[in-house]
Amino acid sequence: MSAAPAEERSSSSGRKKRVDAVRNTQVLLDAAAAAFIETGIDTPVREIAARAGVGMGTLYRHFPTKADLVVAVYRHQVEACVDVAALLLIEADSPQQALTRWVDTFVEFLVTKHGLANVLHGDPESADALHRFFVEQLVPVGDRLLAAVFGSTPAPIDGYTLLRGLGNLCMNSDGRFDTGRAVEMFVNGILYSSRVR
Repeated sequence: MSAAPAEERSSSSGRKKRVDAVRNTQVLLDAAAAAFIETGIDTPVREIAARAGVGMGTLYRHFPTKADLVVAVYRHQVEACVDVAALLLIEADSPQQALTRWVDTFVEFLVTKHGLANVLHGDPESADALHRFFVEQLVPVGDRLLAAVFGSTPAPIDGYTLLRGLGNLCMNSDGRFDTGRAVEMFVNGILYSSRVR
């Protein structure tokens, strides 16, 4: 059997490297997001690389600085929140359930966001770009979920207010403040409003 032409072998090798690079990026983002939820955004990059099962060289090839990694995780989590909402509106038993389950995903995402301002300290341009990305991607998601819950009746709040309300509830670090319970009451208030209108 004759060997494949050199250019074919080179093309195949290039494709494999691209696939490996995409896989490594995804694994690193997932590992970093899990680490940020468990131990905060200050988790050492060495620990993140170990969680992902890759070497430090691989991590730094994809994300030269810790800020690069944190920003990538943030953007990745925003995109995941968008995708989850679309899926829930199809698969959930009701729009109310879709909203409730999406809020759980969004609140988990907010945990990964804690400390982001410190990481981007001194880089207001990047911080502003991330904020715009967040608003542009997620406010329409909030609007779609609320429209599904309320149907033809105008919702009492818009998507921006939904996100800001949840964000403000999740900012409190006081040990006496039950964030989960506060979020539950906030969402229940929205759902109650949909029933009494």
